[in-house]
Amino acid sequence: MRNLLWPAGWYLLALTVVVLDQLTKGLADQYLQYGTPVPLTPWFNLTLQYNSGAAFSFLSDAGGWQRYLFSVVAGMISLVLIVWLSRLSRGQYLLGLALALILGGAIGNLWDRLVLGHVIDFISVHYGGYYFPAFNLADSAITVGAVCMILDSFMVRGQADAA
Repeated sequence: MRNLLWPAGWYLLALTVVVLDQLTKGLADQYLQYGTPVPLTPWFNLTLQYNSGAAFSFLSDAGGWQRYLFSVVAGMISLVLIVWLSRLSRGQYLLGLALALILGGAIGNLWDRLVLGHVIDFISVHYGGYYFPAFNLADSAITVGAVCMILDSFMVRGQADAA
């Protein structure tokens, strides 16, 4: 029974990421004009963009087949993360956080690909004429989750070395 109740919090976090991601993407799509920056600070804009590729628009001009490939990959990764979360022990908080954030981000972007055929990006960071590729809340959750996973791996390795 413990294993059935334990991952519920992580699944709720993942669901929260999906909901916030879809909400912010919907607002961006409704209120921003495509490709027109709305400056908020000297280094931060809101700029609506559609990404039919992967990270940093990789394969965005590949002709459409990439939508299905990325959807299948994201779906498979999501299933693996769901199972992995269900098998975590109670002490693995950082890894649980990492997996839940990655799962929520993956599902948020997967939803866009399946429903819209592209991912909505709207966060644009730049400095001195150099622009980082636009991203969204799902991408941010995946990135923070990946950092947490790396930190967790160092902590686990450190604990093993100490033992």
